[in-house]
Amino acid sequence: MTKNSADHLDIQKIMSLLPHRYPFLLVDRVEELIPGEHIKAYKNVTINEPFFQGHFPGLPVMPGVLIIEALAQAGGMIVLSIDGIDVENKVFLFTGINNVKFRRPVVPGDKLELNVTKTRNKMNIWKMTCTASVDGEIAASGEVSAAIVDRGAL
Repeated sequence: MTKNSADHLDIQKIMSLLPHRYPFLLVDRVEELIPGEHIKAYKNVTINEPFFQGHFPGLPVMPGVLIIEALAQAGGMIVLSIDGIDVENKVFLFTGINNVKFRRPVVPGDKLELNVTKTRNKMNIWKMTCTASVDGEIAASGEVSAAIVDRGAL
């Protein structure tokens, strides 16, 4: 599979693109990837997620901020999968979130579908529209922006 392949990506390929690791890697599988343009990915939500211990005991609900983080990680793969991007020396960082709305809770057993599409980019800043859904029902939507920066600059 080449870096620009639109075929599904398994967890090993995802980990080659993203610097995140357990417990903060929030993308399990990529079904569709058009580098620089669009991604359709999934997060399988299980009761074993560490955040369920405290959010909320007896009523496990995935924190909204982590749903947005999962969308941002998927969005990062749109950029980091472009040929010529040095994933070893670059990192994709949030610069903003806008118009985010939460429509339904995400709970253990849900398969969270992450759809992210680039709306524009200028230099190293990328803006993307995002939707997270479960069984076709929107759980969260909004816009994220992020910048690709040198790791050494952090």
